[in-house]
Formats: sequence, structure tokens, C-alpha cells
Amino acid sequence: MIGRLVARELRRGFSGPAWLPAAFFLLVATLVPFAVGPDAELLERIGAGALWIAALTAALLPIERLIEPDRADGVLDQLYLRGVADESIAAAKIAGHWLAFGPLLLASALVGAFLLRIPSGDLPALLLALGIGSLGLAALAVAVAALTAGLPRAGALAGLLLLPLAVPLLIFGAAASGDRESGALLLEAAVTLLLVAGAPFVAGAAIRAART
Repeated sequence: MIGRLVARELRRGFSGPAWLPAAFFLLVATLVPFAVGPDAELLERIGAGALWIAALTAALLPIERLIEPDRADGVLDQLYLRGVADESIAAAKIAGHWLAFGPLLLASALVGAFLLRIPSGDLPALLLALGIGSLGLAALAVAVAALTAGLPRAGALAGLLLLPLAVPLLIFGAAASGDRESGALLLEAAVTLLLVAGAPFVAGAAIRAART
């Protein structure tokens, strides 16, 4: 059942506007040189941080479609009646969302790195940090989506919740993107592991609260 739920989320991710977060990511990366100027040294210095800010903002776009459509259509209730735990549903949504969101984000990061003049030698560390961080962002997005499902102006509220909670990923991810020897990558991985482990329980509790 969990495998089918993951496959369903993956199909939904690619059948819908899955390219929007990637396009938004590239748009933000494109605007940075216009804002700070064409100075190659300056762009190289701020490039990793700018890409991480773009990733955080892009992670906000799919939040409203992660939980709310299934809650409104009664899909979550049907799965509950079939004996599927709410935490398992949340875990499947995290996996499916990350598989649809993460690879597109990494592909966009290659283009963004070129636009921001990031040295090719720094690309492996940048992609590794973004790959790990995107999993944490996916888990955080599902948890926030469950907390805000059914609420008025859920999109704005989701942004207010997700962005502060994602600050540790931003700090350690940006640091790891520039220096693999700093230990920031291990700290980012630890934050991601904490989010992935805790998000299904937070989202499951939110789904149960909305049902009652």
C-alpha cells in the first residue's frame, strides 16, 4: 500500500505543474545578478547562498496541493477507513514529493550555478548539499501543508511557518556548498534526518486533528 501511495504522489507531482518550482528557482537565480551587478567575484561569493534562498522560496509553491486536495476530496478519510495510518500517508507523501521535487531542483541548480558564476569545482559540494537539503525541505513542506490544510489563506500561513523552520537547512546547506571540510554537511544531514523522522508524526497528528 505504501508503495502505491508513493507512486500516486509521484504521478500527481509530474502530472501537475511540477516544473513551476524549478522555473521559480531559475527566475530567482536569474534576478540576483541584476540586483547585485555583474561582478564575478561577488557573484561567486554569494552564489551558494542565493541558490539556497531560491530553493527555500521554490519549496513554498507546491505546499497547497500536498495535503488539502486529498483532505477536501475525502481521500484521507478513505485511507483511514482502510487501516492506513496517518503517519504512513504522510511518509508516502514526503517520499513522492521529494522524488518529484528534488531531481528538478538539482537540474535547475546546474543552470543557476552557471548564471551565478559558481566555479565548476564547487558544483559537486553544492549539488550534494542541495540533494540532502531538498529531502528536508520536502519533509518540512508536507508537515506544514498538513498543519495549514483547510485554513483560510493557507499559502501565506505556510510561508510564515516553513521559512523560519528551514533556517538551519539554509545556514548549514549554504556553508556546506562552499566548503565540504567545514563539517556543515554533517550538520545539514542531521537536520534533514530530524525533519524526515519527525515530519510524518507532525503531519499525522495534524491530519487526525482535522478529521475530528
